[in-house]
Amino acid sequence: MKYAIYGAGSLGTVFGAYLAKNGIEVELVNRNRAHVEALRSRGAHITGTVDFTVPVTALLPEQMEGPYDAILLMTKQLHNREVVTALKPFLGAAGVIVTLQNGIPEPEIAEIVGKERTVGCVVEWGASLTAPGEARLTSAPDSLSFHMGGMEGVPPATLERVKALLESMCPVDLEENLMGARWSKLLINATYSGIGTALGGTFGDVSNPPLPRKLAVRCMKECIDVGRASGAVFAPVQGKDVTKLFDYKTALKRRFAELLVPIAMKKHAAIVPSMLQDLRSGKPCEIEAINGVVCRFGRANGVATPINDRIVQVVQELQAGSRQAVPENINLFRDLI
Repeated sequence: MKYAIYGAGSLGTVFGAYLAKNGIEVELVNRNRAHVEALRSRGAHITGTVDFTVPVTALLPEQMEGPYDAILLMTKQLHNREVVTALKPFLGAAGVIVTLQNGIPEPEIAEIVGKERTVGCVVEWGASLTAPGEARLTSAPDSLSFHMGGMEGVPPATLERVKALLESMCPVDLEENLMGARWSKLLINATYSGIGTALGGTFGDVSNPPLPRKLAVRCMKECIDVGRASGAVFAPVQGKDVTKLFDYKTALKRRFAELLVPIAMKKHAAIVPSMLQDLRSGKPCEIEAINGVVCRFGRANGVATPINDRIVQVVQELQAGSRQAVPENINLFRDLI
């Protein structure tokens, strides 16, 4: 079997290192020449909650040679149509695109390669790229997991093959309810990555201080309302029913949900939002593919999304350089909490 991780940045480098460490041959593909050269010369060095170095195969995109049985897509969604169209000729006869991206990218990918060649995977851990060839795992090793599922027509044998590949790193839940898993992850990303980016902090900076915690609970509630109105049945997140925990109906239940937030995020508190990492690197971020998705589905289904609308606005201002990502930005949300 031939595999490639396309977009081997922070998450992709950690994932590729785990695969290589466990004897799986995989190509780590990235446009950053310095990163590719460091991976080739020194291997992938993973720090944070673990510490190991492993030799890996690293390529620039123009060095790819198919056919691949699976291309694991870990780029940002900003250029998905262009990227997936370019990758399609590299797929083998039964090859699939496995998207490990944020948001809900599967429908657009399926338009290009076909539903029967589109597999979705939700990543339930975080990482940061610290230097060329080096990435920091920011989730506890015992909290790593994937949720995956295929779109209509993906052969069961293909799903089992992809599942076995992912299990070379950590436990995998094979979901019949792929969109439910996607909405559950979107809820987490919109809340912790969206608010964390707006405030210039980690997931822990969102889940521990009182005011960000209040905002987080209201953001989750908004995402739940929009998802349900869109027909989604939320899947459990690492065995926990997020709707049961955070779909409050009374002020008392809302207060209880606020107390749960630090506990729920304890093992992921050190995660630096990927959008914040992008902004700090001078790159455009995925706000439209995360919180923006909640806003669009809300408008389509008649559900108000003032929290997510405000997060999108603030992050767009950060991206434009008219505002700084600082904790004091919580004051921009006071009228909503």
